[in-house]
Amino acid sequence: MGSLHLGILFILGIGVFGGILSGLIFQKLKIPQVIGYIVIGIIIGRTGLKIIDAQTIEMFRIFNFFALGIIGFLVGGELFMETFKKYGKQFFGIMLGEGVLSFGLVTTLTSLMMYLLTGNTMQSIAVGLIFGAVSSATDPASTLDVLWEYRAAGILTTTIIAIVALDDALAMTLYGISSGISQILIGDNASLAFELLRTIREIFGAILLGVGGGLLLNFLLRLSGNREKVIAFAIAIILIIISLAQMLKMDIIFASMSMGLVVRNIASKRSKGLFELVRSFSIPIYVFFFVLVGARLKITAMPWWMWVMVGIYCVGRNSGKIIGAWMGGKLTRADKVVRRYTGMGLFAQGGVTIGLAIIASQHLSEFYIIEGISLGETIVFIITATTLVFQVTGPHMVKLALKLSKEMLKNVTREDIIASKTVYNKMTADIILLKENDPVKKVLDVYSENEYLIYPVINRKNKFMGIISFENIKNILTSQDIWEWIVAKDLATESPGVLKKDMPLKEALELMNQIGVEQLPVLDEKDNVVGIIDKREVIRSIDKEIVAMKSTT
Repeated sequence: MGSLHLGILFILGIGVFGGILSGLIFQKLKIPQVIGYIVIGIIIGRTGLKIIDAQTIEMFRIFNFFALGIIGFLVGGELFMETFKKYGKQFFGIMLGEGVLSFGLVTTLTSLMMYLLTGNTMQSIAVGLIFGAVSSATDPASTLDVLWEYRAAGILTTTIIAIVALDDALAMTLYGISSGISQILIGDNASLAFELLRTIREIFGAILLGVGGGLLLNFLLRLSGNREKVIAFAIAIILIIISLAQMLKMDIIFASMSMGLVVRNIASKRSKGLFELVRSFSIPIYVFFFVLVGARLKITAMPWWMWVMVGIYCVGRNSGKIIGAWMGGKLTRADKVVRRYTGMGLFAQGGVTIGLAIIASQHLSEFYIIEGISLGETIVFIITATTLVFQVTGPHMVKLALKLSKEMLKNVTREDIIASKTVYNKMTADIILLKENDPVKKVLDVYSENEYLIYPVINRKNKFMGIISFENIKNILTSQDIWEWIVAKDLATESPGVLKKDMPLKEALELMNQIGVEQLPVLDEKDNVVGIIDKREVIRSIDKEIVAMKSTT
């Protein structure tokens, strides 16, 4: 048992470490970091070094459920009922357009290809229907990862989030119908009505389960103000909800997404900090989830016709997403930016598609296309390969859609900007320096003509020696008879702190908060005064920067 646990910990460690490192490299290359996570998975997985094999992937299956639960919860936290009331008609129109057209095109193209291979009409249509149904789903995890990475905000971003949240329900409904028809076509004793009822139960049961979890978490949020306990409650309830969903054979993402949506909309302000905490907590979970996605992919030894099927599937799905989203947006009078770019943001394919493909493969494993290759294996191979294609190209297309719509960096917070700056970026360099022998009269003139609370004092070698504050001079204001023999160095005191110009701005502001000051001098590496930091002016400047970012078109 000891070696088994050591193996699991090693795989977790190398997966998270390698994924984050690869993600940072890809980010430096202006490539969405999620692709880096998947690439590491491919390198250490079934296609590459086989450090993570099929048995290990199965062992981590429970981890995937947890990751999908966290993802679903965060997706729900991005959805506001006010937005649905305002744009709901557009969301549903676009979802139906892109989902149904993808289904139609992929079904038609793959059915034709299968017929050329087998000459069996019923079997070809059955397989085409399965491919069409699973093609309508969009992977929320990698899509949202790109939206969050590039701090996107705007009507296109909102639309993409809503569509990826709703796509699962459409894909499951289409799969329920297609699965029933497919099994009837190939001679299996299946009931279309039964498949539809099962799908409805899975979707609405998951929603009810999530709503119950959301109401419970909201109740606990009201009772507890402790941040650590709140996130512990949230993770615990997510675990309970996804385990119940799995046990009752309901959709995990829909259950956890409903939970997040309820919490966000019932307690919008109170839950804001909670979602930020969960998102921070989820980073290594995200990373390892996508490493497993890459590790799962096995794309070697596929016959030529399967690669043709991969190409046909990709063309049909992409065309359906782009044209269908445009048509849905046109019919519902969506903004031009939504019509043009929503389809580009829906290319990613992941967990739901793979899950449905695995279920379909189990139903069709006894039927063979050619000797040695079953329908079930064909579906899994092709969906695996297309998932690789879309997980690599999908994030790029989301980024391109954000760039073309100019919605990048519209959701930047004050903390984001502070973390990206140094003291030098936000200091005021145009300041008055008092020399050590300057008379009191000059000091008072400086205070009366300027607005700063402190002024640096320098010696004859222009080195910093202290500061003069209003506290230093107020005691001599009524004693003009001593002004003649007092100079600046007599009033100067040691500064409660100094800042270096290359110091991170976040660290500088934290220091100022700790010692309770509004302004501090800034020195260079030779202890020369190069500026001053005014905390209020820094915050004002950053807020203006945020407004400018959000108002640019």
